[in-house]
Amino acid sequence: MKYLISACLVGENVRYDAKNCLHLALKQLIEQRHAVCICPEVSGGLSTPRLAAEIRGGNGFDVLAGKAQVITSLGQDVSAEFICGAQCTLALAQHHQVSHVILKSNSPSCGSDFIYDGSFTGEKIQGMGVTTALLQQHGFEVMTEQQFIQQLSTNTQ
Repeated sequence: MKYLISACLVGENVRYDAKNCLHLALKQLIEQRHAVCICPEVSGGLSTPRLAAEIRGGNGFDVLAGKAQVITSLGQDVSAEFICGAQCTLALAQHHQVSHVILKSNSPSCGSDFIYDGSFTGEKIQGMGVTTALLQQHGFEVMTEQQFIQQLSTNTQ
């Protein structure tokens, strides 16, 4: 098995706030060379730190179709950077022939179950981020870090 993991989940300080969301079990996959990691937002050209961004007007599929936008907290459209990062992530997944994709929940790039609603009020809606949507369009199944950890603990019991 080969995994593709959000870089923030393996301890890289690439989140919008220049922090990470380290999960040791995921970092071990990198250390054991069973995984590759990427931050789609950084790969798409965004800096760290950067303004928070949310999808306004839909979900990741809508952004890819040009029907919604990824907007920063100051109103800047960063959809192009999010799409570019999604394309970089897809290329990496295909190149390494990954079997499992574990991406950060709630993210406008990586969310696979919930994303923020675009109002910057902390409200979430069911939906997928831009990278997750593109990966799913190409046959990859994406799970959140919580789903992976839960699956891992179920398999070891």
